[in-house]
Amino acid sequence: MAPTEQDIHPLSPSTSEDLSDNQFYLPAREFFHASLPCGLTYDDVSLATNFSTILPYDTDLEIHLSDSLQLGIPIISADMDTVSESQLAISMALNGGLGLIHSNMSENQQVKEVARVKNHVHGLIQEPITVGPDQLVGDVLDHIASSRIEFRTFPVVDDHGILLGLIPGSVVKERYRYRSVHDAMTPRSEVFTINKMENIDNSIAVADRFFNDHMGIHKLLVVDDHDHLQGLFTISDIERIAEESRSRLRPARDDDFRLVCGAAVSATRTSTGTLDRNRIIAHVGNLVDEGIDAVAVSTAHGHTQGIGETVRNLREAYPDLTLIAGNVTSAEGVEFLARAGANAIKVGQGPGSICTTRTVAGVGIPQLTALYCGSSAARKYDVRILADGGINKSGDIVKALTLADAVICGGLFAGCSEAPGKIVEISGKLYKQYRGMGSPEAMKVGSSIRYGYDAGNAQQKTSAEGVEALKEVSGSLDETIGPLIGGLQAGMGYLGAATLAELKSRARYIRVTSAGQREAGPHDVIELKTTND
Repeated sequence: MAPTEQDIHPLSPSTSEDLSDNQFYLPAREFFHASLPCGLTYDDVSLATNFSTILPYDTDLEIHLSDSLQLGIPIISADMDTVSESQLAISMALNGGLGLIHSNMSENQQVKEVARVKNHVHGLIQEPITVGPDQLVGDVLDHIASSRIEFRTFPVVDDHGILLGLIPGSVVKERYRYRSVHDAMTPRSEVFTINKMENIDNSIAVADRFFNDHMGIHKLLVVDDHDHLQGLFTISDIERIAEESRSRLRPARDDDFRLVCGAAVSATRTSTGTLDRNRIIAHVGNLVDEGIDAVAVSTAHGHTQGIGETVRNLREAYPDLTLIAGNVTSAEGVEFLARAGANAIKVGQGPGSICTTRTVAGVGIPQLTALYCGSSAARKYDVRILADGGINKSGDIVKALTLADAVICGGLFAGCSEAPGKIVEISGKLYKQYRGMGSPEAMKVGSSIRYGYDAGNAQQKTSAEGVEALKEVSGSLDETIGPLIGGLQAGMGYLGAATLAELKSRARYIRVTSAGQREAGPHDVIELKTTND
């Protein structure tokens, strides 16, 4: 007798439905509610794959942190003093992300760090450094040394900003220190210029065409009808931008082709303990003058009166500025900061590899559960969630972005050559200093304010909430961030998600045991390590 349908498929339709994937792999709401009262972090879960027509290469990683700030990738470098200064922020922006310049420095120094990012490589340098005809070449050399600028060719202008000539790098040398700029410069009649009105519509194309037509010329000055200097183009900038246009991964730039940059500020207080509103607004004003794209009001505990006041004051003073605030780990905290005026909110208290808040203070929520709680309030108030801390590998980024809009990484970038940490050699290996902002040394130079104490007065705080550590030197940020982006794209491909929004909507989760965690990595083998030798 021929087999029946029941013989071939012994489970009845109702039984088969009971054992469908939907019983095992749950979307966020059902999964996190079913996991109560446990708090979960990245290694506690795994994501279920879906049918996919999406190739990793075709995924779209763009994200808007606000109406005015778009990033090419959803990755931000942490505002830590051993991670994010101008060099790393420049590399972050060139890779499509955002660097947050830390605040463990003087306010003037932070403004200078932001200026270095904003004036890095862009199309039209709108306010080029100029010199006067009566200066000595030695004055120019001294300025180069003190400002750490990387070029040596400067326009020469008079007191009214009228172009007189150009002093080339070939004469900006020690041997000519005591020669006047006037004697050393190329006169105005021999300097190539273009009228400002000629490059309004497509400045890059105009400059590119000029350099193609004038081989050997590296600077093109921009003037107005009265010969006042309005800016300059350099061939190296134009070539870099042309190369970027051929790449799928575009640098994150503002409307003036400058790299994007963010900076952290603290809720500074006066000697009487009241919020120093005027100082905070003035400092942020200086950052805005330099073209800052985002300001992060950064503290260990963002669900506080002082942080709420600071965000409200800044929103009132700068209505169009992208404001980031945090850190919180609850829906109430997200709602509080969203109502205050934040565009994006940092979620995470204690997940960082150098943070000891959970062991010292006994507070903090495992990161995935904190992100889920925060995301519910974020949707209600149309704000962005930033997963801050605990990211150790690209798979963590994929999991985080099923709930958050972007991730903030510190430890992953601390070993990069662009990070500011000191390098030490131990047993033939190179390491970089990496420390939590709640560590004793970081608090001595200002970060104690993040924990509610006077800036620089670490003695007031008797229990540190961070440690000092070392990270093995990992090469350039390009080399580090590339595999992270690749892993994110791979994860999106497995879930059939073409965009980050689809990654959220298509995510399904399952709990992982300790045995499952072991199974997830290389095991029962001797792993071969490749080297560059």
